[in-house]
Amino acid sequence: MQTLDLVDAGSGVEFIPGVPLDIRRGGAAERVALVLPGAERAAEDTAFLDALAEEFTVVAPSHPGFGRSPRPGWCRSVDDLAYLYLEWLDRSGTTDVTVVGLQFGGWVALEMAVRSCARVSRLVLVDALGVKLGGRLDRDVVDLFATPHAELDSLTYADPRYALGDLGAAPIEAVLELARNEEALATYGWEPFLHNPRLPDWTWRISVPTTVAWGDRDGIVSPDHGRGLAQRIPGARFEIVDGAGHRPQVERPEDLARLVAKSAV
Repeated sequence: MQTLDLVDAGSGVEFIPGVPLDIRRGGAAERVALVLPGAERAAEDTAFLDALAEEFTVVAPSHPGFGRSPRPGWCRSVDDLAYLYLEWLDRSGTTDVTVVGLQFGGWVALEMAVRSCARVSRLVLVDALGVKLGGRLDRDVVDLFATPHAELDSLTYADPRYALGDLGAAPIEAVLELARNEEALATYGWEPFLHNPRLPDWTWRISVPTTVAWGDRDGIVSPDHGRGLAQRIPGARFEIVDGAGHRPQVERPEDLARLVAKSAV
């Protein structure tokens, strides 16, 4: 399998001018996959990114504020993230890109796609946040900020072995990364809670083949929500990932990589 190299945010290499980010790069295929992560720790995505690099040249940045990527003062919304990645696509000249959005990163990918698909050829949304389908008083997404950590683990993973578990016994760096990610997630998604109320009005603008993939045992956002999201995107295909919770890239990395590769054929 391919092993991705890390470009550290402190290395002086900037994603775009003025924005240093941790970026994982790997693979040598003609096809390019821009992978936008969720709030998981970076190490959790390693097996998925390595499997994906067998079929794609993979670029996987940590969003500003997540992991060790600093957040510029102007970067305060998911809109800002969408424009950041669209700007990278323009500046890099990269075309025919498969954008893979994982959970929170799926929201970012949606915001990108409703603005411009000029350099994007395919969209893969994995247990994506960002779109509210229920009524004003309906809860589409479990309250990630108020639910106890142990309960969140059981809702996130089909197999408890993948959870971080007791934070008091976990490695300190893993706990700190988790805390930074949760703080960043709150910055971008506190209110409205993890969605853009206007986004459902614009999903008709997504003009590229789209796959919506969902863990069959997702306890954070139900598979029915995923089906509803797919119905709002022209021509989108809905796929279930068996034996996975909210983060199929962690529990079923090779299965999800194959699904992404199939979507790009």
